[in-house]
Amino acid sequence: MSEVETSSNEISVPLIGEDAPAFEAETTQGKIKFPEDYKGKWVILFSHPADFTPVCTTEFMTFAKIEPELKALNCELIGLSIDSTYSHIAWLRTIKEKIKYRGMEDMEITYPVISDIKMDVARKYGMVQPAVADTQAVRAVFYIDPKGKIRAILYYPLSNGRNFEEIKRLLVALQTSDAQSCATPADWQPGDDVIVPPPGSCGSAKDRVEKAGDDYYCLDWFMCFKKLPKDQLPGKKS
Repeated sequence: MSEVETSSNEISVPLIGEDAPAFEAETTQGKIKFPEDYKGKWVILFSHPADFTPVCTTEFMTFAKIEPELKALNCELIGLSIDSTYSHIAWLRTIKEKIKYRGMEDMEITYPVISDIKMDVARKYGMVQPAVADTQAVRAVFYIDPKGKIRAILYYPLSNGRNFEEIKRLLVALQTSDAQSCATPADWQPGDDVIVPPPGSCGSAKDRVEKAGDDYYCLDWFMCFKKLPKDQLPGKKS
């Protein structure tokens, strides 16, 4: 695990493919022990700079809106900021009782939000970046698979909200690649053709191109695609 050294603390920056750092934390839904409490599930662990801020409010409402879609993909949400549980609860109640945004209202936040006053979890995940702020987390998003491995990481600055269509799209892409042993091309959307892994030898490359047909098609020996029926996508019943 790589580490960035600051004047007084070391901030861990876990990398794709590594084990997600373990932690125990108090949340708005009680104490959680990670990753033990989430075995067999995908997790999106995300941080936000602070409670009672406008960008974070729009994000939390949007996370709540798409949460059922993520659950259908066997994925749980965990939020985090460097605020107390009391602050979290007051803010989430305000969101439910007072905030209306883009047709969303009466939004109840049911996913856990970590209280991280001492920045223990935030430092383990490189969510605090001193060049931006010493006491606020940037907008980090960690995709953690059912085996507890980090599979993707997104970072957004404090000033700009996340793209939630991309957050869901990337989850579906990761799950599709795992289930179908494939890759996904640029701008891939669920239902689009996927990429067949490149051949490992000259002989298999020639054989692949010659046998292209109904199952897959090739633009060249290294670039072959196959169709993926919608009922084979994650979250779809065959």
